[in-house]
Amino acid sequence: QLQASGGGLVQAGESLRLSCTASRNTNAFFMAWYRQAPGQQRQMVASISPGGHLNYADSVKGRFTISRNNARNSVYLEMNSLKPEDTAVYYCNTARGSMMYWGQGTLVTVSS
Repeated sequence: QLQASGGGLVQAGESLRLSCTASRNTNAFFMAWYRQAPGQQRQMVASISPGGHLNYADSVKGRFTISRNNARNSVYLEMNSLKPEDTAVYYCNTARGSMMYWGQGTLVTVSS
């Protein structure tokens, strides 16, 4: 089970930090953040491998930073310089082989 938190309503240019904690050990799992805007498909925002390799969607490079704390089975998403187009429900995800788990989603709304 994944529990995400940290969403909210902010103005353009402001920052938010999302957190997600798993109920099991995720040290060997890929961890990622996805988002889904109204009427759009869910898309990957950022991922971090067990070894710390990072991957970002082009739309968030230079603004968002993903990190993980293996001792806490947690993944974080630091979002800076937020834009109205970042408005979406953000989901955390963990995956290893055929296993994949999703969090419940947290809403981020960025006003212009």
